Amino acid sequence: MTQTPKNIAIIGSGLVGSLLAIYLRKKRHEVTVFDRRPDIRTVEFSGRSINLAMSNRGWKALRGVGLEETIKQIAIPLDKRAMHVNGKEVYFQHYGKQGEAIWSISRGVLNRKMIDLAEEAGAVFRFNEKVWDVNLPETKVYTGESEKNKWKEYQYDLIFGCDGAFSRVRHKMQRRSRFNYSQHFINVGYKELTIPPNEDGTHKLDKNSFHIWPRGQFMLIAMPNLDGSFTCTLFLPFEGEVSFENITTEKEAKQFFKTYFPNVSKEIENLTKDFFKNPTSAMVTMKCYPWTYWNKVALVGDSAHAIVPFYGQGMNAGFEDIDKLNELMEEHGDDWDAIFEAYQEQRKPNADAIAELSYRNFMEMSSKTADTKFLLQKQLEKKFAEKYPDKWIPVYSRVTFSERPYAEALAIGDAQEEIMKEIMKMPDIGAIWDSEEVEQRLLELLST
Repeated sequence: MTQTPKNIAIIGSGLVGSLLAIYLRKKRHEVTVFDRRPDIRTVEFSGRSINLAMSNRGWKALRGVGLEETIKQIAIPLDKRAMHVNGKEVYFQHYGKQGEAIWSISRGVLNRKMIDLAEEAGAVFRFNEKVWDVNLPETKVYTGESEKNKWKEYQYDLIFGCDGAFSRVRHKMQRRSRFNYSQHFINVGYKELTIPPNEDGTHKLDKNSFHIWPRGQFMLIAMPNLDGSFTCTLFLPFEGEVSFENITTEKEAKQFFKTYFPNVSKEIENLTKDFFKNPTSAMVTMKCYPWTYWNKVALVGDSAHAIVPFYGQGMNAGFEDIDKLNELMEEHGDDWDAIFEAYQEQRKPNADAIAELSYRNFMEMSSKTADTKFLLQKQLEKKFAEKYPDKWIPVYSRVTFSERPYAEALAIGDAQEEIMKEIMKMPDIGAIWDSEEVEQRLLELLST
C-alpha cells in the first residue's frame, strides 16, 4: 500500500537512524536527521566501540532496501568461536550449520557508509544540532547551542527517536502519565583495545573466528577488521579484586595482561597504551513502554530497548524494528495509528526477550565457556541437532541464524534447557553422552 509523503524528523544519525532514513526516502517521505554530535565521517572514531556482529535479522533489513551486497563488502564472515583458555591449545567451536556465520563490521566504518547511502537517497543531515525539547502533540523539535540559548523551532508530521539508550525523545515521553521505564547497569564495564596487523597487513589471529578469552568474572574478545587489525573489547568489573578500579598504572596493566592473557604477550605494549588512552564505558539494559505517542512519535532501536552487547544483537534488533515498521507501513498505508500500535505491540515482547537472552549470554561467555560440563552439554546438543535438525535448533541459532521472533527463541530455549538438565543428570554422562541410550532419552523427553 502506498503512503502519502510526510515531512519526517529522525533524531540520531547512528546505524538505526541512517537505515530508517533510507527506508522512509524509498517511500518518498521528506527526511531530516538531527544529531548533536559532529558528522562521524569527519572525525576519528572515539575508541568506545565493540565491533558489530551482523546476522540474519540485520541482513534481512538491509536486503529490504537492496544494500546487503554493498555492506558485505565491508564485513568479514566469522563461522566459529576461537576459545583461548589458559593452559590449553586454542580450540574452535563452530557456530551453526555449514555456511552459517556472523559478520564482523567496524561500527565506525558501517555508520559512515550508512550516512553516505542515506544522503544519496535524499535524506538531509543536520549535524552539531542539539535537540533540547520535543513538543509531542504538535510534533515540533527545538534545537539550540545550549539549554539556555535561544532555540530554533522545526515543525514535522512525524518524529522518530533513534537517539540511543539515553534518548532525548524518550526523556520527553517519560514525563507523560503511565509511561513505564527502567534501566539496569551491570557491574562490568568495557574498554576498547586494538591488536594491529602484521607488518605485511595480515591478521595476527585466525581472521574468520570470533576470539574469546574467558576468565570467569571478566573476559577479552577480539573481532577482525578489513585492514588486518582486531578490535578487542575487555569486559572487566568496575570494582573488586581484579577490576578497572585496581589497574591505575602501566605496570599494573602490563602485569594484568601478562597474568591473564599470556598468549597475547607480544601485544602487551599496544594493549597497555590503549588501556589508558580509551575510556571505560558502562553497559545498560533499558526497557520502556509505550514506544509511541499517538500517531506522531515513535522510538526505534536502543531508545526503546537498549541491551547489553553479549548476543551481538543490539544493531540487529534495531534493524529488525525498521523491517517490521516497513511491513506495517506496507500493510496499513496512511493509517499511522494502526502502524504505531501494531509496531509496539509486536516488538515489545521480542525486545524484552533479547534483553534477557543477552544478559544470560554474558554469564555464559564469561564463565561457562571454559566449564567442562557446559562444553559437554553443548557438544551433546550440537550432535543431536545435526542428527535431528527438525527436532532441535539450539537457541543461539534461533537468535542468530533465523528471523523467527526473539520471544519464541527464549521460550523454546528455556524448554530445551529443562530437558538438558535431565540428560546431564544421567549416571556417567561424560562417558555415554554420544550413545544410543542418551539419544533415545532425549527423543523421549522431547515427545512428552
